[in-house]
Amino acid sequence: LSADYSQIEIRVLAHMSEDDNLIRDFLEGKDIHTRTAAKIFGVTEDKVTKEMRRQAKTINFGILYGMGSYSLSRELNVSQKEAEKFIKKYFESYEKVKEFRDSMIEFARKNKYVKTLFGRKRYLYEIDSPDHLVRNNAERIALNTPLQGTSADIVKLSMISVYNNLQKSNIDFKMLLQVHDEILLEIRDYQIDTAKKIVKESMENVVKLKVPLEVKIGVGKNWYESSL
Repeated sequence: LSADYSQIEIRVLAHMSEDDNLIRDFLEGKDIHTRTAAKIFGVTEDKVTKEMRRQAKTINFGILYGMGSYSLSRELNVSQKEAEKFIKKYFESYEKVKEFRDSMIEFARKNKYVKTLFGRKRYLYEIDSPDHLVRNNAERIALNTPLQGTSADIVKLSMISVYNNLQKSNIDFKMLLQVHDEILLEIRDYQIDTAKKIVKESMENVVKLKVPLEVKIGVGKNWYESSL
C-alpha cells in the first residue's frame, strides 16, 4: 500500500503565508497547477494546455525553493525576461506569498535561524555572508526550510499516527519505507480495504491546517504497481 501526500509543500505554503487566493484554490478543490497556469497566462482553466500546466508546476515548486529568474529560465527553457514576467504574475496572484517569502528572509537575518511550524530550527549564520553566492543560498534556505521542514514534520507525525491506528485495529502490517511525502506498507490482502481507510484518515487528520491535507492511496503487488 502506497500513501502519498498530494502537494503537501504548497499546502503548507498556503497555511503559513495565509494567502487568501491560495487557500481558496485548495478549499475549492482546484488543481493548483492548472489554477496557477490560468492566472499566469491570463486564460480560463479550460484553456490551459499540458505545456502551460507543466510550466506552472515548475513555477509553483520554484517559488518554494526560492528560485530566481535565472534558474527558472533554465528550468523552463525560456528567456530570463520571460521568467521574470512569470514570477511577477505569480506574486500578483498570490501577494501574501511574496510577503511571506520576504518575512522569512528578514526573520533569518534578525535571528540567524528559521523554524518549522512545529518549532524545529535550522541555524543560518551565513545569511550575513559578504559572499553574495553564500548569502543568496542562505536566503533560499530561509524560505525553503519552514516549508519543506514542516512537510517533513507532518510526514513523521503521520507515520506515528498510521502505525498506532493500524495496531489498534489489529491490522497485520509492516511499515517499510518513507520516501519524501510517501509511506509504503505491506498489508494482508484480506485487510487492505480497512487499512486504506485507516491510513488515509490518519494522514489527512494528523494536523489541522487552513487547507485540507490530501492523501492518494495506491495498492499493488509491489511499489511500482501501487504508485501507478
